[in-house]
Amino acid sequence: MSKEPLATYIDHSILKPEFTQEEIVREIARAVEFGCKTVCINPASMELAVEGTAKSETGICVVCDFPFGTSSTVGKLSSFERLCRIDEVDEIDVVANYGWIKSGLWEFFEREVSILVGAAKNYSKVLKLILESDALSDDEIVLATQKASRLGVDFVKSSTGFFSGGRSEGASIRVMKLMLESVEGSTLVKGSGGIRTREHFLSLIDLGVERMGIGFASTDVVLGLR
Repeated sequence: MSKEPLATYIDHSILKPEFTQEEIVREIARAVEFGCKTVCINPASMELAVEGTAKSETGICVVCDFPFGTSSTVGKLSSFERLCRIDEVDEIDVVANYGWIKSGLWEFFEREVSILVGAAKNYSKVLKLILESDALSDDEIVLATQKASRLGVDFVKSSTGFFSGGRSEGASIRVMKLMLESVEGSTLVKGSGGIRTREHFLSLIDLGVERMGIGFASTDVVLGLR
């Protein structure tokens, strides 16, 4: 495939908290130039993203409860709905409480995800649920993916790219296969974490991964531009 269709697989991630305003503006402009599906931003960058993507085909993806996912369900829903009310927001990547997953608190996990799915549908927004796969066992990845899929999320996503204290596998071929084999119905899979080479990027497309979070420094690499 040429650059144009390949770029539609990419959420160009601009999430480092130390970024200056100038750096954020620059990266939004690069995403638009590349033709990426979205710019993936923190909520504080919303005004810059709205201005920078205006009159382009690049949408806005914003993260919620990032990167830990440990807000109360009431707090997480409040943040999520505030983002849903912004017309220019197309997609929201929200972090699941993966401590609940590891504790086997599936009732809590399912209730929270169900509430978020309902809110996303009410506002016609795309919901991507980040499981933080590097913190989970294979069995936990499979079960969380199955449950999220059954509850109606639009995408399940591997990781934040900010997890520390464990493995750094991210969107490896192995983890992506696990998730792809575990989704049910119309749920899609987003790979994120460690996608830095064109070979890896193309391999994930071949597997059936529909979207990828690519760090700002790697988008031109995976697109074969350098």
